[in-house]
Order: sequence, then structure tokens, then C-alpha cells
Amino acid sequence: MTVKPDRQANPVRLGPRSIAALALVSAVGIVAIGWPLITGPGSQVNAHAQDAPWLFAALLVLLVAVVAATISESGLGPKAVAMLGVLAAAGAALRPIGAGTAGIEPMFFLMVLSGRVLGPGFGFVLGSLSMFASALLTGGVGPWMPFQMLSMGWFTMGAGLLPGPHSLRGLPERVMLAAYGFLAAFAYGTIMNLAGWPFMNALASSVAYQPDAALHENLARFLAYCLATSLGWDLGRAALTVVLTLTVGGAVLKALRRATRRAAFEAQVTFDGS
Repeated sequence: MTVKPDRQANPVRLGPRSIAALALVSAVGIVAIGWPLITGPGSQVNAHAQDAPWLFAALLVLLVAVVAATISESGLGPKAVAMLGVLAAAGAALRPIGAGTAGIEPMFFLMVLSGRVLGPGFGFVLGSLSMFASALLTGGVGPWMPFQMLSMGWFTMGAGLLPGPHSLRGLPERVMLAAYGFLAAFAYGTIMNLAGWPFMNALASSVAYQPDAALHENLARFLAYCLATSLGWDLGRAALTVVLTLTVGGAVLKALRRATRRAAFEAQVTFDGS
């Protein structure tokens, strides 16, 4: 018997059920996060705004669990589970290093490279699980946690969807990943801002969400809120991701690819006559 591993094997293949589950959880997440910009003045949704974090949190946790189970049924074997656990633990350990310090979060750098090497399906599960483990490690469990899990899942999955996974190597690949990490770091911060913005203290009238205001007015308030509260953290997160990707990204990519090949994820097993 001989085992012929692919040069760039992905431990998770997205089948129809996995794609449907990912689409479902993403659609629910978009509604859960973006409802202040979807509902109009006088909407019944606004009357239950204070219940939204908990209702959406419970639903999102269940949907992410369904996605993880579906992807595991698609071929997440013992070796892939072991790598998932190691990378999730590493990501959870990296996040507290600079938590609360100008957005110094090396976890994002690891998620970008892992999603690139291991594919979008593995990346979504890894991002969600890493954020969940990080929340348990730091005591950051709350109604915001499912939104963090979903946003990090999107962040990591996006790296796996970038072009040239089998052909692009060297500095051009690292530049592409650095550019993606820079933009995605701001996108992550914006999504998390939008998830919490409607529930801030209404006394901050210049930037608070106003249920009766028009869409363009709330967009202006939200932009001012982002600039005033998270721009520094988002910029620090994005800059660190770029620096780490360009400096040590090559070595980490080689290590991840070597581990993937040696683990022989989804390797083609053939039997010879001997």
C-alpha cells in the first residue's frame, strides 16, 4: 500500500451540505449584526432591541455548532482534528498577549496564514473555535462572543478563498496575505462595532444609534462612533498583521504546508500488487 499526498492538501472539503450550512449561518449573522441598518423607523424590531444580543447569541451558537458538525462529516479526520486543536490553542494563547493594548493581537496573523494553507472550510471552524477558546481563557464570555466567533470565522475563511493557493508563493503571496490581513482587520473591527453600537448608552447622542433616524443619519453616527472608539485598535491590529506576515510569514507558511503534507490529509490511498 502506498500513500500519495497532494502537494497542497486541504483537510476539509466543502460539500453541498457544508456550503448550505455556512450560507445559513452567514445570512443569520448578517441580519443579527446589521439589523439597525435594515429596520426602518417604527419597526417592531426596535421595540425588542435590548433582547437582540441574547436571542441572536443563542441562535448563532447553535448554527456554528451545526456548521462544525457538518464540516466534520465531510472528512475532518483525526489528524485534521489534532491540527485544529493545536492551531486553535495557539490562537487562543496569542490573543491575550496584547489584549487592550492598541490592538496588538498576533492571533490575526496566525489565522490569516492558517486559512490560506488549510482552506476556507477548515478556516471557518478554526477561527470560530479559536475565538471561543480565547473567550474561555480570558473570561470574555458574553453576548458579544458569538459575533466574535462568526467574525473571526469569516476572517479566516476569507484567507482560504484568496486566489492562487497552489501556485502563488514567496513574496507576492505574502504581500497578498498582508493586504488581505490589513483590510480584514478593519472589517473585523467594524463588524464588532456594529454588533455593539445599538446598545451603547443613548446619552452619547452624537454617535448613538437612533431607532427613529433615517439610514444616512445612522450611518453618519456609526462612522463617528468607529472613528472615536476603535480606529486606534483597528489600525494597530492591521499594522501588526502586515508586519508579521511580511517578516515571519514565509517560515510559518512553510511549516504549515509541511505539517499538512506529512499528515497526508485526504491522501489518495492505493494498493499495489505486493
